[in-house]
Amino acid sequence: MAANYLPYEPQQMLLLPEAIQDWLPEGHLAHFISDTVDTLDLGAFHARYDEDGPRNQPFHPAMMVKVLVYGYATGVFSSRKMAKKLHEDVAFRLLAAGNFPAHRTIRDFRAFHLKELSELFVQVVRLAREMGLVKLGTIAVDGTKVKANASRHKAMSYGHMLKAEAELTAQIDALLKRAQQADEAEKNEPELDIPAEIARREARLVAITEARQRLEQRQRDADLERGRSPDEPPRGGRYKREFGVPEDKAQDNFTDPDSRIMKRAGGGFDASYNAQTAVDEAEHIIVAAELTNNASDAAELPTMLQAVQDNLGALPEQALADTGYKAEAVFEALSGSGCDLVVALGRQATDRPRQSRVPAPQVDRRATERLDQERARLPPVQPARAASRPGGVEAGVPGVEPEKNGGDVGRERAHSPSHNGRCAATTPTATQPGANAARRNHI
Repeated sequence: MAANYLPYEPQQMLLLPEAIQDWLPEGHLAHFISDTVDTLDLGAFHARYDEDGPRNQPFHPAMMVKVLVYGYATGVFSSRKMAKKLHEDVAFRLLAAGNFPAHRTIRDFRAFHLKELSELFVQVVRLAREMGLVKLGTIAVDGTKVKANASRHKAMSYGHMLKAEAELTAQIDALLKRAQQADEAEKNEPELDIPAEIARREARLVAITEARQRLEQRQRDADLERGRSPDEPPRGGRYKREFGVPEDKAQDNFTDPDSRIMKRAGGGFDASYNAQTAVDEAEHIIVAAELTNNASDAAELPTMLQAVQDNLGALPEQALADTGYKAEAVFEALSGSGCDLVVALGRQATDRPRQSRVPAPQVDRRATERLDQERARLPPVQPARAASRPGGVEAGVPGVEPEKNGGDVGRERAHSPSHNGRCAATTPTATQPGANAARRNHI
């Protein structure tokens, strides 16, 4: 008997169109994002398009925001992948509602509305608080390194910049001289596009000069922040260089000048940023997020607390942070804020000297067994006795007397006169022939 399958008609036309809302089950993330975005104020997005008049017909900002938010929530960050998902993914098609923006359109929308998209974060956090998801009882602050869209090989140190500027200047001068002698040297020199070479080196020289000026301006700002006067000469110790002169190892990136070289978790260094987040304890909702190019977290705690207050209008009752945020100046500045700070202090130094732990000696069990077997084959060794003095008195040392009453003839007890017999040590006597069996160390 043939199996009875459920109907399967791929070419069957629908008599009535389906509702796209029924394509996904209730409670799906796409439904939640769609309902949430509909409650947000998108006036800032509409204001940009109102200037173009009714002739321009862009995609609706609500649809674009829904597609971007759902893509970020599901791990899709590329505009090309989002454009592909709009044709293949049911959730993306539901949110787009029959619209298929190209990847360039998605990319341009994201680039043009970065400020408006960041302001939506504040609206979402406030909405979560109104729904009771954010309690502001306890928040946890932490940071993580985010790799910049720049290679660390595109960075150059200040000392290398000075050398490269001199080298490029010399090369440009040499090329200019060669251009003047091009007619005479043409038959001996290989073909060379001198104007293009000069333009390439001049462009690189301009880039290096701008990077050097950025480093010098950054150093001048740092010197002024430390309270140094521009007229104050270097005197060693705190100020080892002229005012506004960076260290030779200070670097600047040509691709992303705002990024900084930071140590990554897996080892090594990259051009990166330091991302800071504050998470509410109740439902683990991010209530504040900031980005800085300072690798240290020590000075970021006041910034994060201020961001929480700006987003929600109040400070949390308690803030938790790891040892990277430990700074006495920060604790003193936040002492009157009304927020209870709980910061890990890390390992504290102690006055007690550290005792070196000597590892226990390793014992070869097989060698020990073989040694015991060899000892068992040897004949027993008779203990040597002390020679007798004339008159039947045994030779000995003052303070040493042999044990009696059936004691071990091979062991003697050494008494210390200074301890009046209260401290005694039992030691074996020598058993080799000719050894002095009565020699002992007094305790």
